[in-house]
Amino acid sequence: MDTIFAEATPPGRGGVSIVRLSGPEARAIGEALAGPLPEPRRAEVRALTDGEMIDRALVIRFESGASFTGEEVVEFHLHGAPVIVRRLHAALRDRGARMAEAGEFTRRAFLNGRLTLSEAEALSDLLAAETESQRRQAMQVAAGDLRRWASGLRTRLIRAGALIEVTLDFADEDVPEDVPGEVFDLLGSVRHDIIAMLDGFPAAERLREGFEVAIIGPPNAGKSSLLNRIARRDMALVSDTAGTTRDVLEWHGDLGGLAVTFLDTAGLRETDDRVEQMGVGRARDRARVADLRIHLSRDGTRDEDLWQDGDLAIRSHSDIAEGDVSALTGDGVTALLDAIRDALSLRVAGAGLVSRRRQAAALADAAGVLDVSPAAPPEILAEAVRSAVQRLEELVGRVAPDDYLDDVFSSFCIGK
Repeated sequence: MDTIFAEATPPGRGGVSIVRLSGPEARAIGEALAGPLPEPRRAEVRALTDGEMIDRALVIRFESGASFTGEEVVEFHLHGAPVIVRRLHAALRDRGARMAEAGEFTRRAFLNGRLTLSEAEALSDLLAAETESQRRQAMQVAAGDLRRWASGLRTRLIRAGALIEVTLDFADEDVPEDVPGEVFDLLGSVRHDIIAMLDGFPAAERLREGFEVAIIGPPNAGKSSLLNRIARRDMALVSDTAGTTRDVLEWHGDLGGLAVTFLDTAGLRETDDRVEQMGVGRARDRARVADLRIHLSRDGTRDEDLWQDGDLAIRSHSDIAEGDVSALTGDGVTALLDAIRDALSLRVAGAGLVSRRRQAAALADAAGVLDVSPAAPPEILAEAVRSAVQRLEELVGRVAPDDYLDDVFSSFCIGK
Protein backbone atom coordinates (compact mmCIF):
# COMPACT_ATOMS: atom_id res chain seq x y z
CA MET A 1 0.00 0.00 0.00
CA ASP A 2 0.99 3.63 -0.43
CA THR A 3 2.19 5.57 2.56
CA ILE A 4 -0.56 8.03 3.44
CA PHE A 5 -0.89 11.07 5.70
CA ALA A 6 -3.57 13.42 6.97
CA GLU A 7 -4.30 15.83 9.75
CA ALA A 8 -6.00 13.91 12.57
CA THR A 9 -7.19 17.07 14.34
CA PRO A 10 -9.77 19.51 12.94
CA PRO A 11 -8.23 21.91 10.42
CA GLY A 12 -7.67 25.49 11.47
CA ARG A 13 -5.85 27.38 14.18
CA GLY A 14 -5.53 25.70 17.58
CA GLY A 15 -3.20 24.69 20.37
CA VAL A 16 -1.98 21.50 18.69
CA SER A 17 -2.31 19.94 15.24
CA ILE A 18 -1.64 16.22 14.79
CA VAL A 19 -0.54 14.84 11.45
CA ARG A 20 -0.62 11.05 11.11
CA LEU A 21 1.60 9.13 8.68
CA SER A 22 0.91 5.44 7.95
CA GLY A 23 2.32 2.88 5.55
CA PRO A 24 5.46 0.94 4.59
CA GLU A 25 7.62 4.07 4.24
CA ALA A 26 6.31 5.86 7.34
CA ARG A 27 9.43 5.27 9.42
CA ALA A 28 11.85 6.18 6.63
CA ILE A 29 9.96 9.38 5.82
CA GLY A 30 9.72 10.25 9.51
CA GLU A 31 13.47 9.81 9.95
CA ALA A 32 14.14 11.94 6.87
CA LEU A 33 12.29 14.82 8.56
CA ALA A 34 12.99 14.26 12.27
CA GLY A 35 16.18 12.19 12.42
CA PRO A 36 16.27 8.98 14.49
CA LEU A 37 12.78 8.32 15.79
CA PRO A 38 11.92 7.52 19.43
CA GLU A 39 11.33 3.99 20.63
CA PRO A 40 7.81 2.73 19.83
CA ARG A 41 5.03 4.41 21.84
CA ARG A 42 7.49 6.85 23.41
CA ALA A 43 6.97 10.54 22.67
CA GLU A 44 9.97 12.82 22.22
CA VAL A 45 10.46 16.34 20.89
CA ARG A 46 12.21 16.54 17.53
CA ALA A 47 13.08 19.32 15.13
CA LEU A 48 11.35 18.79 11.79
CA THR A 49 13.44 20.03 8.87
CA ASP A 50 13.26 19.88 5.09
CA GLY A 51 16.27 22.06 4.43
CA GLU A 52 15.10 24.57 7.00
CA MET A 53 13.25 24.26 10.28
CA ILE A 54 9.51 23.47 9.90
CA ASP A 55 8.65 23.21 13.60
CA ARG A 56 9.66 21.55 16.84
CA ALA A 57 7.15 18.74 17.29
CA LEU A 58 6.33 15.89 19.61
CA VAL A 59 6.95 12.70 17.59
CA ILE A 60 5.48 9.27 18.37
CA ARG A 61 6.17 6.04 16.48
CA PHE A 62 4.03 2.88 16.40
CA GLU A 63 5.34 -0.40 15.04
CA SER A 64 3.60 -2.49 12.41
CA GLY A 65 0.97 -4.68 14.06
CA ALA A 66 0.71 -2.40 17.11
CA SER A 67 -0.87 0.71 15.58
CA PHE A 68 -4.43 1.73 14.77
CA THR A 69 -4.00 0.85 11.10
CA GLY A 70 -1.78 -2.18 11.72
CA GLU A 71 1.00 -0.51 9.72
CA GLU A 72 4.07 1.51 10.65
CA VAL A 73 2.70 4.83 11.93
CA VAL A 74 4.40 8.09 12.84
CA GLU A 75 2.51 10.96 14.44
CA PHE A 76 3.70 14.58 14.48
CA HIS A 77 2.17 16.80 17.19
CA LEU A 78 2.77 20.29 15.85
CA HIS A 79 1.99 23.80 16.98
CA GLY A 80 -1.55 24.46 15.77
CA ALA A 81 -0.90 26.94 12.95
CA PRO A 82 -2.30 26.08 9.50
CA VAL A 83 0.87 27.32 7.78
CA ILE A 84 2.97 24.78 9.74
CA VAL A 85 0.62 21.95 8.80
CA ARG A 86 0.69 22.94 5.12
CA ARG A 87 4.49 23.04 5.17
CA LEU A 88 4.70 19.57 6.72
CA HIS A 89 2.18 18.23 4.18
CA ALA A 90 4.37 19.52 1.36
CA ALA A 91 7.46 17.89 2.89
CA LEU A 92 5.64 14.56 3.21
CA ARG A 93 4.50 14.71 -0.44
CA ASP A 94 8.06 15.48 -1.56
CA ARG A 95 9.16 12.25 0.12
CA GLY A 96 6.57 10.02 -1.57
CA ALA A 97 3.59 10.03 0.77
CA ARG A 98 0.13 11.03 -0.41
CA MET A 99 -2.91 12.58 1.24
CA ALA A 100 -5.28 9.96 2.66
CA GLU A 101 -8.78 9.55 1.30
CA ALA A 102 -11.83 9.81 3.54
CA GLY A 103 -11.79 6.95 6.05
CA GLU A 104 -8.64 5.39 4.61
CA PHE A 105 -6.92 4.98 7.99
CA THR A 106 -9.93 3.11 9.37
CA ARG A 107 -10.28 1.08 6.18
CA ARG A 108 -6.67 -0.06 6.51
CA ALA A 109 -7.35 -1.01 10.13
CA PHE A 110 -10.20 -3.21 8.87
CA LEU A 111 -8.19 -4.74 6.04
CA ASN A 112 -5.30 -5.47 8.41
CA GLY A 113 -7.56 -7.21 10.91
CA ARG A 114 -7.38 -4.49 13.57
CA LEU A 115 -11.15 -3.88 13.40
CA THR A 116 -14.17 -5.81 12.24
CA LEU A 117 -16.57 -3.98 9.94
CA SER A 118 -19.18 -3.76 12.70
CA GLU A 119 -16.58 -2.10 14.94
CA ALA A 120 -15.66 0.32 12.16
CA GLU A 121 -19.35 1.16 11.73
CA ALA A 122 -19.62 1.74 15.46
CA LEU A 123 -16.58 4.00 15.35
CA SER A 124 -18.34 6.05 12.69
CA ASP A 125 -21.44 6.19 14.90
CA LEU A 126 -19.30 7.24 17.87
CA LEU A 127 -17.79 10.13 15.94
CA ALA A 128 -21.29 11.21 14.89
CA ALA A 129 -22.89 10.73 18.33
CA GLU A 130 -24.75 13.77 19.65
CA THR A 131 -26.31 12.32 22.80
CA GLU A 132 -25.19 10.20 25.73
CA SER A 133 -27.39 7.27 24.66
CA GLN A 134 -25.88 7.29 21.17
CA ARG A 135 -22.38 7.38 22.67
CA ARG A 136 -23.10 4.40 24.91
CA GLN A 137 -24.66 2.44 22.06
CA ALA A 138 -21.69 3.06 19.75
CA MET A 139 -19.14 2.30 22.48
CA GLN A 140 -20.68 -1.12 23.15
CA VAL A 141 -20.16 -2.25 19.56
CA ALA A 142 -16.86 -0.42 19.10
CA ALA A 143 -15.55 -2.21 22.21
CA GLY A 144 -16.37 -5.57 20.61
CA ASP A 145 -19.63 -6.55 22.35
CA LEU A 146 -21.35 -7.50 19.08
CA ARG A 147 -18.29 -9.43 17.89
CA ARG A 148 -18.13 -11.37 21.15
CA TRP A 149 -21.87 -12.09 21.05
CA ALA A 150 -21.57 -13.41 17.48
CA SER A 151 -18.50 -15.43 18.46
CA GLY A 152 -20.53 -17.18 21.17
CA LEU A 153 -23.16 -18.14 18.61
CA ARG A 154 -20.46 -19.34 16.24
CA THR A 155 -18.96 -21.57 18.95
CA ARG A 156 -22.32 -23.30 19.45
CA LEU A 157 -22.79 -23.72 15.71
CA ILE A 158 -19.35 -25.24 15.34
CA ARG A 159 -20.19 -27.71 18.11
CA ALA A 160 -23.40 -28.60 16.31
CA GLY A 161 -21.54 -28.95 13.02
CA ALA A 162 -18.99 -31.27 14.60
CA LEU A 163 -21.75 -33.51 15.95
CA ILE A 164 -23.41 -33.59 12.54
CA GLU A 165 -20.12 -34.55 10.90
CA VAL A 166 -19.79 -37.42 13.38
CA THR A 167 -23.20 -38.63 12.29
CA LEU A 168 -22.19 -38.40 8.63
CA ASP A 169 -18.72 -39.90 8.95
CA PHE A 170 -19.58 -42.70 11.33
CA ALA A 171 -23.13 -43.53 10.32
CA ASP A 172 -22.39 -47.25 10.64
CA GLU A 173 -20.55 -46.94 13.95
CA ASP A 174 -21.80 -46.81 17.51
CA VAL A 175 -22.37 -43.04 18.07
CA PRO A 176 -24.19 -41.61 21.11
CA GLU A 177 -27.93 -41.70 20.66
CA ASP A 178 -28.36 -38.18 22.06
CA VAL A 179 -26.26 -36.52 19.32
CA PRO A 180 -29.25 -35.49 17.16
CA GLY A 181 -31.03 -34.07 20.20
CA GLU A 182 -28.04 -31.96 21.20
CA VAL A 183 -27.70 -30.69 17.64
CA PHE A 184 -31.27 -29.40 17.58
CA ASP A 185 -30.89 -27.95 21.06
CA LEU A 186 -27.85 -26.00 19.89
CA LEU A 187 -29.47 -24.82 16.65
CA GLY A 188 -32.65 -23.87 18.49
CA SER A 189 -30.79 -21.87 21.14
CA VAL A 190 -28.79 -19.99 18.50
CA ARG A 191 -31.91 -19.19 16.51
CA HIS A 192 -33.70 -18.05 19.69
CA ASP A 193 -30.86 -15.65 20.55
CA ILE A 194 -30.76 -14.30 16.99
CA ILE A 195 -34.51 -13.61 16.96
CA ALA A 196 -34.25 -11.89 20.36
CA MET A 197 -31.52 -9.62 18.97
CA LEU A 198 -33.60 -8.88 15.87
CA ASP A 199 -36.54 -7.93 18.08
CA GLY A 200 -34.39 -5.14 19.50
CA PHE A 201 -33.26 -3.90 16.08
CA PRO A 202 -36.02 -1.29 15.45
CA ALA A 203 -35.35 0.32 18.84
CA ALA A 204 -31.57 0.26 18.32
CA GLU A 205 -31.93 1.79 14.85
CA ARG A 206 -34.08 4.63 16.18
CA LEU A 207 -31.62 5.19 19.01
CA ARG A 208 -28.76 5.49 16.52
CA GLU A 209 -30.59 7.61 13.93
CA GLY A 210 -32.70 9.65 16.36
CA PHE A 211 -36.44 10.26 16.58
CA GLU A 212 -38.72 12.66 14.72
CA VAL A 213 -41.54 14.42 16.58
CA ALA A 214 -43.99 16.35 14.40
CA ILE A 215 -45.93 19.30 15.79
CA ILE A 216 -49.20 19.38 13.82
CA GLY A 217 -52.53 21.11 14.06
CA PRO A 218 -54.70 23.86 12.57
CA PRO A 219 -53.36 27.34 11.67
CA ASN A 220 -52.66 29.70 14.59
CA ALA A 221 -52.54 26.84 17.09
CA GLY A 222 -49.10 28.01 18.21
CA LYS A 223 -46.97 25.35 16.55
CA SER A 224 -44.16 27.69 15.49
CA SER A 225 -44.20 29.44 18.86
CA LEU A 226 -43.91 26.07 20.60
CA LEU A 227 -40.95 25.07 18.43
CA ASN A 228 -39.24 28.38 19.24
CA ARG A 229 -39.83 27.78 22.95
CA ILE A 230 -38.43 24.23 22.76
CA ALA A 231 -35.40 25.40 20.76
CA ARG A 232 -34.99 28.46 23.00
CA ARG A 233 -34.46 30.68 19.99
CA ASP A 234 -36.49 32.20 17.17
CA MET A 235 -36.31 29.56 14.48
CA ALA A 236 -39.76 29.91 12.95
CA LEU A 237 -41.62 33.05 11.88
CA VAL A 238 -44.60 33.75 14.11
CA SER A 239 -47.59 35.76 12.90
CA ASP A 240 -51.31 36.12 13.54
CA THR A 241 -51.82 35.56 9.82
CA ALA A 242 -53.02 32.02 9.21
CA GLY A 243 -50.81 29.97 6.89
CA THR A 244 -47.54 31.72 7.74
CA THR A 245 -45.64 28.42 7.89
CA ARG A 246 -45.40 26.91 4.41
CA ASP A 247 -42.60 24.36 4.77
CA VAL A 248 -41.34 21.89 7.37
CA LEU A 249 -38.86 23.43 9.81
CA GLU A 250 -36.55 21.18 11.81
CA TRP A 251 -34.74 21.55 15.10
CA HIS A 252 -32.35 18.85 16.36
CA GLY A 253 -31.93 18.49 20.09
CA ASP A 254 -30.95 16.24 22.98
CA LEU A 255 -34.00 15.21 24.98
CA GLY A 256 -32.93 13.36 28.10
CA GLY A 257 -30.12 11.61 26.24
CA LEU A 258 -32.21 10.86 23.14
CA ALA A 259 -31.56 12.51 19.78
CA VAL A 260 -34.84 14.12 18.72
CA THR A 261 -35.76 16.24 15.70
CA PHE A 262 -38.81 18.43 16.23
CA LEU A 263 -40.78 19.34 13.10
CA ASP A 264 -42.82 22.52 12.79
CA THR A 265 -45.40 22.02 10.04
CA ALA A 266 -47.89 24.04 8.05
CA GLY A 267 -51.34 24.47 9.58
CA LEU A 268 -53.69 21.68 8.50
CA ARG A 269 -56.66 23.16 6.67
CA GLU A 270 -58.35 23.34 3.28
CA THR A 271 -57.06 26.24 1.20
CA ASP A 272 -57.07 27.57 -2.36
CA ASP A 273 -53.52 28.90 -2.05
CA ARG A 274 -51.38 26.56 -4.15
CA VAL A 275 -48.18 27.17 -2.16
CA GLU A 276 -50.00 26.61 1.13
CA GLN A 277 -51.53 23.43 -0.30
CA MET A 278 -48.03 22.16 -0.98
CA GLY A 279 -47.04 23.01 2.59
CA VAL A 280 -50.04 21.16 4.01
CA GLY A 281 -49.20 18.14 1.84
CA ARG A 282 -45.62 18.10 3.11
CA ALA A 283 -46.85 18.45 6.66
CA ARG A 284 -49.08 15.40 6.32
CA ASP A 285 -46.36 13.35 4.62
CA ARG A 286 -43.76 14.08 7.32
CA ALA A 287 -46.25 13.63 10.15
CA ARG A 288 -47.28 10.17 8.93
CA VAL A 289 -43.72 8.82 9.10
CA ALA A 290 -42.68 10.66 12.27
CA ASP A 291 -42.12 8.60 15.41
CA LEU A 292 -44.53 10.74 17.44
CA ARG A 293 -47.05 13.50 16.69
CA ILE A 294 -48.04 16.37 18.96
CA HIS A 295 -51.60 17.34 17.95
CA LEU A 296 -51.63 20.99 19.04
CA SER A 297 -54.84 23.00 19.08
CA ARG A 298 -56.67 25.50 21.24
CA ASP A 299 -59.38 23.01 22.24
CA GLY A 300 -57.53 19.66 22.34
CA THR A 301 -58.90 18.33 19.05
CA ARG A 302 -56.78 16.05 16.94
CA ASP A 303 -56.43 15.10 13.28
CA GLU A 304 -58.02 11.66 13.12
CA ASP A 305 -56.37 10.84 9.78
CA LEU A 306 -52.91 11.29 11.32
CA TRP A 307 -53.59 10.04 14.84
CA GLN A 308 -51.54 7.00 15.90
CA ASP A 309 -51.27 5.15 19.19
CA GLY A 310 -48.95 7.01 21.55
CA ASP A 311 -49.60 10.46 20.04
CA LEU A 312 -50.24 13.44 22.32
CA ALA A 313 -53.21 15.83 22.04
CA ILE A 314 -52.20 19.14 23.64
CA ARG A 315 -54.18 22.34 24.21
CA SER A 316 -52.19 25.52 23.53
CA HIS A 317 -52.43 29.15 24.73
CA SER A 318 -52.82 28.27 28.43
CA ASP A 319 -51.81 31.87 29.19
CA ILE A 320 -55.18 33.18 27.89
CA ALA A 321 -57.49 30.16 28.23
CA GLU A 322 -57.70 26.77 29.83
CA GLY A 323 -54.95 24.68 28.27
CA ASP A 324 -51.87 22.49 28.71
CA VAL A 325 -49.01 24.65 27.42
CA SER A 326 -48.15 28.23 26.71
CA ALA A 327 -45.35 28.98 24.30
CA LEU A 328 -45.47 32.60 25.50
CA THR A 329 -44.82 31.92 29.18
CA GLY A 330 -43.34 28.43 28.95
CA ASP A 331 -46.06 27.02 31.19
CA GLY A 332 -46.45 23.26 30.69
CA VAL A 333 -43.59 22.96 28.16
CA THR A 334 -41.31 21.08 30.57
CA ALA A 335 -44.10 18.63 31.37
CA LEU A 336 -44.73 18.15 27.63
CA LEU A 337 -41.04 17.43 26.96
CA ASP A 338 -41.00 14.96 29.86
CA ALA A 339 -44.03 13.18 28.37
CA ILE A 340 -42.32 13.00 24.96
CA ARG A 341 -39.10 11.70 26.50
CA ASP A 342 -40.97 9.05 28.49
CA ALA A 343 -42.88 7.89 25.40
CA LEU A 344 -39.73 7.62 23.29
CA SER A 345 -37.74 5.99 26.10
CA LEU A 346 -40.23 3.14 26.18
CA ARG A 347 -39.51 2.50 22.49
CA VAL A 348 -35.77 2.07 23.04
CA ALA A 349 -36.02 0.06 26.25
CA GLY A 350 -35.38 -3.20 24.37
CA ALA A 351 -32.63 -1.90 22.07
CA GLY A 352 -30.01 -4.48 21.20
CA LEU A 353 -26.52 -4.31 19.71
CA VAL A 354 -27.65 -4.49 16.07
CA SER A 355 -28.50 -1.01 14.78
CA ARG A 356 -27.82 -1.18 11.02
CA ARG A 357 -29.91 -2.77 8.31
CA ARG A 358 -26.89 -4.63 6.91
CA GLN A 359 -26.39 -6.32 10.25
CA ALA A 360 -30.10 -7.07 10.71
CA ALA A 361 -30.29 -8.59 7.22
CA ALA A 362 -27.38 -10.93 7.97
CA LEU A 363 -29.04 -12.05 11.21
CA ALA A 364 -32.42 -12.54 9.54
CA ASP A 365 -30.75 -14.76 6.92
CA ALA A 366 -29.03 -16.76 9.66
CA ALA A 367 -32.33 -17.28 11.49
CA GLY A 368 -33.94 -18.36 8.23
CA VAL A 369 -31.38 -21.03 7.36
CA LEU A 370 -31.54 -22.42 10.91
CA ASP A 371 -35.29 -22.95 10.67
CA VAL A 372 -34.90 -26.60 9.71
CA SER A 373 -37.21 -29.53 10.26
CA PRO A 374 -36.36 -32.10 12.96
CA ALA A 375 -36.76 -34.68 10.21
CA ALA A 376 -34.08 -33.06 8.01
CA PRO A 377 -31.20 -35.37 7.00
CA PRO A 378 -27.70 -34.67 8.35
CA GLU A 379 -26.55 -33.26 5.01
CA ILE A 380 -29.22 -30.53 5.17
CA LEU A 381 -28.35 -29.78 8.78
CA ALA A 382 -24.66 -29.48 7.93
CA GLU A 383 -25.39 -27.02 5.13
CA ALA A 384 -27.65 -24.98 7.45
CA VAL A 385 -24.84 -24.73 9.99
CA ARG A 386 -22.29 -23.67 7.36
CA SER A 387 -24.67 -21.04 5.97
CA ALA A 388 -25.46 -19.67 9.43
CA VAL A 389 -21.76 -19.35 10.28
CA GLN A 390 -21.25 -17.48 6.99
CA ARG A 391 -24.04 -15.05 7.89
CA LEU A 392 -22.44 -14.40 11.29
CA GLU A 393 -19.17 -13.62 9.52
CA GLU A 394 -21.11 -11.12 7.40
CA LEU A 395 -22.70 -9.67 10.54
CA VAL A 396 -19.41 -8.58 12.08
CA GLY A 397 -18.00 -7.82 8.65
CA ARG A 398 -15.18 -10.27 8.27
CA VAL A 399 -16.49 -10.66 4.74
CA ALA A 400 -18.16 -7.78 2.91
CA PRO A 401 -18.54 -6.51 -0.69
CA ASP A 402 -16.24 -3.69 -1.79
CA ASP A 403 -19.10 -1.35 -2.70
CA TYR A 404 -20.39 -1.52 0.87
CA LEU A 405 -16.91 -0.86 2.23
CA ASP A 406 -16.69 2.21 0.01
CA ASP A 407 -19.98 3.48 1.44
CA VAL A 408 -19.00 2.88 5.07
CA PHE A 409 -15.53 4.41 5.03
CA SER A 410 -16.45 7.40 2.86
CA SER A 411 -18.51 8.67 5.82
CA PHE A 412 -15.34 9.18 7.88
CA CYS A 413 -13.28 12.37 7.80
CA ILE A 414 -9.94 12.48 5.95
CA GLY A 415 -7.89 12.10 9.15
CA LYS A 416 -9.74 8.97 10.31
